[in-house]
Amino acid sequence: MNNIPIVISKFCLGLSFCLMGFATRAQQADSIYFPNIKTVKLYNSGDQLSMPVINLNSNDQAELDFDDLDANVKYYYYTFQLCNNDWSPVNLSQFDYIKGFTQVRISNYRFSSIAFTRYVHYQAVIPDKDCLPSRSGNYLLKVFLDGDTSKLVFTKRLLVLNNKAVVAAKVIQPFAPEYFRTHQKIQFNVNIKGLNTFNANQEIKVVILQNYRWDNAIKNIIPTFIRGTSLEYNTENIVFPGGKEWRWLDLRDFHLQSDRVKTADYKKNSTDIFVRPDVQRSGERYVYYRDLNGMYTVETTQSVNPFWQSDYAMVHFNFVPPNGTAYPNKDLYLFGQLTDNNYTDSLKLHFDPEKGSYETKLLLKQGYYNYTYLAVDPTTGSHSEVDGNYYETENVYTILVYYRSFGGRADELIGVANFNSRSENPGLSF
Repeated sequence: MNNIPIVISKFCLGLSFCLMGFATRAQQADSIYFPNIKTVKLYNSGDQLSMPVINLNSNDQAELDFDDLDANVKYYYYTFQLCNNDWSPVNLSQFDYIKGFTQVRISNYRFSSIAFTRYVHYQAVIPDKDCLPSRSGNYLLKVFLDGDTSKLVFTKRLLVLNNKAVVAAKVIQPFAPEYFRTHQKIQFNVNIKGLNTFNANQEIKVVILQNYRWDNAIKNIIPTFIRGTSLEYNTENIVFPGGKEWRWLDLRDFHLQSDRVKTADYKKNSTDIFVRPDVQRSGERYVYYRDLNGMYTVETTQSVNPFWQSDYAMVHFNFVPPNGTAYPNKDLYLFGQLTDNNYTDSLKLHFDPEKGSYETKLLLKQGYYNYTYLAVDPTTGSHSEVDGNYYETENVYTILVYYRSFGGRADELIGVANFNSRSENPGLSF
């Protein structure tokens, strides 16, 4: 009878760990869970257009910026969750991959100034000297309130690199007729000289990203040939749809309207901006122009520091489909870094049959934005850009190389390579 409380306590403890594991799995990377949080950016210090990658045991730093529109100071903290190459949490204690404290308070903040919209801007330099990743790999940065990890505010991806692999890659035109004019093929080699591998075919994993997107990443790629320490990847399956150059919107000055702005409504305490109607561009001939590959920058032409001296506006987007008819069996989404490269229900465009157009609105900070539209099949989840695909399109690609030793418990990130589809093709002129 005296053992009953012990049995019950062990059962409750085990149940709590199961629930914690389920909660962790339910979290999605690059997601915002509080509606008052806007313009979350994590990037290599000094470069807003970069993917956050820092080298293990180095002085590399990433910068985190976000705004709280409640406009009162709160106690935000962050921590790290180590993940495998597919962003599933590893089965390790935080003390196995964090050196120092497991939580850090974000103490650097500023109230907004010279802006109608009141907010508090928070900023942190990562990693902090008191909280350092001790392993390489994929890290999920979790920001939460009041030191309570159950009050999760948002998550962002951070990569920690321990460089042990050399990657050489290029973009070529696919040979397959169905992909020849519309897709881009990635051909690359990975040299793991100096890495003590037991079975490279199983221990090395590769992930390829297009324009820093994870929703259409190519994974689970098997080497075509293994020659000593060199892994060669050259199959017709490593292809991405070329897409088209991204649409752009200049919001650096709400009053000096760019040619993409149709009109603006300047109210006493807020601003509404109406973007010129977008139409499907799949029938147009491909034309190159420099874009941000789906990214955006926070900037303004009228202040010193755009992070806390920029204003917000409600931006209205309008897309007119061919013949003013809704796409059958498709949902339309606004897509890009401005939507965290997600297509959730809150980002779905509404079709107005009387106007014959799709509409949505988004609260955006002053800056320069790229965006596109994705047509998503609600049944299968498959998606495609409404503007068509062109082999000539300029895209940036990232190859991530992971290693898990025989008996290892987590994937290490041992190689990162970035390259551009046009600069790698001298035959393509600008």
